[in-house]
Amino acid sequence: MTRLAVALMAGLGAVAGVWAGPTPAPIRAEIDGLVSELRSAQCRFQRNGSWHTLDEAQQVLTHKLKKIEERTTLARTEDFIDQAATRSSTTGQPYQVQCGPAAVEPAGPWLHAALKRVRAVSAR
Repeated sequence: MTRLAVALMAGLGAVAGVWAGPTPAPIRAEIDGLVSELRSAQCRFQRNGSWHTLDEAQQVLTHKLKKIEERTTLARTEDFIDQAATRSSTTGQPYQVQCGPAAVEPAGPWLHAALKRVRAVSAR
């Protein structure tokens, strides 16, 4: 490998490391707000065909957030929803939520609507 190729690869590795890191506090606050919305609506979470408690779902989503932070830094809460909270990264199956007596619905649209509620409260 030429010195130029080695230098370019090292430079790209350094740049990639700059883009990875902890979720910015405002985005993390919104993610925490989404979990609060799920709790207050008494939701349960379906993942890979099985229903899970919100505590179990929170553990999975926290793990997925950590995996994202190893690769990149989230720029928006919508990115977290779309990359981590809508479908299984293993099977590709969409996540579902059921809140109280409401019908089962896809997690993605529910979380995007919940994010609007979180933002409306924080804007007051």
